[in-house]
Amino acid sequence: MTPEQPRFAILLAEDEPADAHLVRAALAENEIPADLHHVVDGREALEFLRRQGPRFANAPRPDLILLDLNMPRMDGRECLAELKQDEALRAIPVVILTTSDVERDIVASYHLGAAGYITKSVDMLQFIGAIRGLGHYWIDLVRLPRQSQ
Repeated sequence: MTPEQPRFAILLAEDEPADAHLVRAALAENEIPADLHHVVDGREALEFLRRQGPRFANAPRPDLILLDLNMPRMDGRECLAELKQDEALRAIPVVILTTSDVERDIVASYHLGAAGYITKSVDMLQFIGAIRGLGHYWIDLVRLPRQSQ
């Protein structure tokens, strides 16, 4: 990322406050130049992405979505399916970030259009390393289309 580029925007859909804190800490630990926006379930993620309601009226369009699978109200699977059917949202890459290492969850996530699948490690150093790799790949290596705000 060059100095003239805007910061990378990440939307994190995660219902566990401790896990959201870990993602934020891992981004900081790895000095990843990203603005993290946190919502607690799939329904809030879609409201954020569609800028619905006063809370999300000025929400930025994220460059990347990190999506937990197991959340209340609307889980990650339902959210992923709905956003990949939405013409205005489908191009945003979604990486599943979850505790599930069940093969059917992995297969289903890719089938629904996930760009990646990361199983959360309980080991903090491994988790920080995973976020480092995620940041390096999505910010330094991949070229994403410019998003209209």
